[in-house]
Amino acid sequence: MSIADLFDNEFKTRNKGHFSAIVRVAFADGAISPEEKSFLDKLAERLEISAGEYEEILENPTKYAINPPYLYSQRLERLYDLARMVHVDHQLGNKQEVLLCRLGIALGFTPSNVEHIVRKALNLLDNKVDQDTFVYEMEHMNK
Repeated sequence: MSIADLFDNEFKTRNKGHFSAIVRVAFADGAISPEEKSFLDKLAERLEISAGEYEEILENPTKYAINPPYLYSQRLERLYDLARMVHVDHQLGNKQEVLLCRLGIALGFTPSNVEHIVRKALNLLDNKVDQDTFVYEMEHMNK
């Protein structure tokens, strides 16, 4: 196996883990809304999730582990995607927020500040910021 193949396999596995985490958030309230389905469709394309992988993940979203990125900015990018999923249907039920906190911990945020990070993330999404602004604001929230 070449180094390029190894990198490609790791990239695909990481994307499947990220996508399955987002599917878990979508299912947190028991069903996927049309808005969530549309978001999942676009995200699957962006993450290079095939149609077969998409269906497999929908059937069993816990099959793939969440692989936290090493860089903080990449964790924030993943949090942006997850928070957008929670925010997309504007039904921020307690179950979704709790799941988002658990996924935040899985992404590498510490239990002592994950609730603060999730609240800030959702607040930024209420203000309809783009991903670059989101990452910048999250990186500078304590400065």
